[in-house]
Amino acid sequence: METIYTIGIDIGSSYIKGVLLNYHEKPVVLDKAIEKIRKRNPSEVAEMIIQQLLNNHGLTRNEIAYIASTGEGELLHNKTGHFYSMTTHAKGGIFLCPEAKCVVDLGALYVRAMKVDKSGKVLDYQMTGQCASGSGQFIENIARYLGLSIEEVGEISLKADNPEEPSGICAVLAETDVINFVSKGISIPNIIMGIHLSIANRVARLITKLKTEYPIVLVGGMAENKGMIEAIKKQLKLKNPDTDIIAPTDAIYSGAIGAAIWGGYRYHKLKQKQGVLQ
Repeated sequence: METIYTIGIDIGSSYIKGVLLNYHEKPVVLDKAIEKIRKRNPSEVAEMIIQQLLNNHGLTRNEIAYIASTGEGELLHNKTGHFYSMTTHAKGGIFLCPEAKCVVDLGALYVRAMKVDKSGKVLDYQMTGQCASGSGQFIENIARYLGLSIEEVGEISLKADNPEEPSGICAVLAETDVINFVSKGISIPNIIMGIHLSIANRVARLITKLKTEYPIVLVGGMAENKGMIEAIKKQLKLKNPDTDIIAPTDAIYSGAIGAAIWGGYRYHKLKQKQGVLQ
């Protein structure tokens, strides 16, 4: 069987994720890389990740069957094709958790709950609106205000003993609430967990509207935040005690994995039409 290498690049608002995949009947992730954009050109950061993946395995671009982008991947110039992020996260979620009936993408700008079949096809979905108070970006903004790194907030929130939730109506009002919490002397763990619970309540409402079955797999950047995972589990169990919620390792790479798989699929179908592959 021909070895088909593909690369998936997921360009987000803060991070760029890349994976190198061996695409066949059961795709295998060979390598992965992630970089924070900071103030750099996203296209240049993505190119750096691609070159890193190639160098790690002694490959050249000519040996890559398909370079697939997703997210803000239109910014990537030297790609083979682009895939809509909902379909890539759904496919990546099923790759990470094959038994899942629902994939929840906990992104920096919004949250999407997707009912999926066993192949990762999106059957139905619900998503949050434009307001940043329901997103990972809001957590990052508040963390910065509190003098924390985004990597710290999950563990710190788990120390909460009396969480204080912001209004959650919009980012501006929620940020004002947080400022008031600080002035009242409310502890940082209770503030952070309160924010997690506020976002988790939105996630629970999306899933309830979707009327999906379990298990549910959580993917995207916020799925690596332990405090957020606990908050989501708590809110969902209030609505359904029998919930089965999974936050897999490499959840942040779900979009890149899905893009690489879809790239391999598209390459394989094209070659079949040309009579090159059987």
